Parts: sequence; C-alpha cells; structure tokens
Amino acid sequence: MRKIIVLEHVSLDGVIQAPGRTDEDISGGFAYGGWIAPYSDESLGTLLSKQMSRPFDLLLGRTTFEIWERYWPHQADAWPGVNKATKYVASNTMASSEWHPSVFLSGDIAEKVSQLKQQQGPDLHVWGSGNLLQTLIKHDLVDEFWLMIYPLTLGTGKRLFADGTIPAAYRVTQSEVTAKGVIVVNYERADAITTGDQ
Repeated sequence: MRKIIVLEHVSLDGVIQAPGRTDEDISGGFAYGGWIAPYSDESLGTLLSKQMSRPFDLLLGRTTFEIWERYWPHQADAWPGVNKATKYVASNTMASSEWHPSVFLSGDIAEKVSQLKQQQGPDLHVWGSGNLLQTLIKHDLVDEFWLMIYPLTLGTGKRLFADGTIPAAYRVTQSEVTAKGVIVVNYERADAITTGDQ
C-alpha cells in the first residue's frame, strides 16, 4: 500500500500559498509570493535534497502541475526524480500534457486517490495543490505531513488546514531546526485523539 505524504512550506499562521515565487499564485489578491526566499540556506537545502531523493510519484492539483510542467523539465539537474516520477493530476479540465509520465484523474478524486493508495508503487508526494489537499484531508487520505514551518505570519492566503479538516492525532517522527529558524518536521498519523483533564 502506498502512503500519501504531504510536503508543504507553511507559515506560522498556516499559509501555504505561493511560497516560491512572487508570481506563483496571486489569486485572492495574495501579495506575498516568494515568502520563503529569505530563509533558504544550506541546512534547509540538505534536508530538502534528502527528502526529494527518496522514491516517489507525485499527486498534484492542476494549478501546481501547470506551474511545475513549465519549470521542472528544464531543471533535471536540480531534481532528477521529478521528471521520472509518474505525475497523477487531479483535474476535470485537463487531460494531457507533454510532461511524461502523467495520468489525469477526474470525477470522484477521493475515490480515485483511495484506489491509487491500494496499488503497488512508491509513495505519493503532494506539494502545493491547495484545493486537492483539502479533499485529501477531508477524506482522511493523508498518512504523513512533512512540513517546513517558517518563522513568519502572513495573515492572508490559502491555508494548510482549512474547512473540512477532520480531527486526527499525529506523532513526530523527525524534526530539525535550520540556522534561519525553519522547523522541518515529519508528522505521521497516530491513534485516535485522546482527551483528559490536566
């Protein structure tokens, strides 16, 4: 069975929108694109490289896929695995791409992803893909969150956990803090939430 691992750059207040470039996603009037740039350093790069070198396929929303298909085919040296990975794309409007191998999923995305998880193959990595991410969370399909939490608040923008988030408990399996204060942490699904009095 394949795991779904969500990998996100996230602000302290939960924003995941347009971390990489100023023009990446300006929807909703978002004016802070490229907000991770001041925090990039060698230690973060090393942690990212380690994560990105593991075997994986990609599960992406259409918007993220369209951004990536213009960029990554020309950056094979930076991330060789991204071009070889199968890209599963959730879209009701897109059905083909020259960036191969790509498979397009439409209709009941939660059901299609659930079927993908049952197949043999590498884990499915989700980057960006805000709308798809909310569907995955709502249907309890995420196995792990690999988060890079940046020491800033943005106040506006698409959030990691939005409407439809289900109650769930997680355990930390790995964590490090970079020299510039980025917390890199892996959360894995745990048993049910427990409550009690202090």
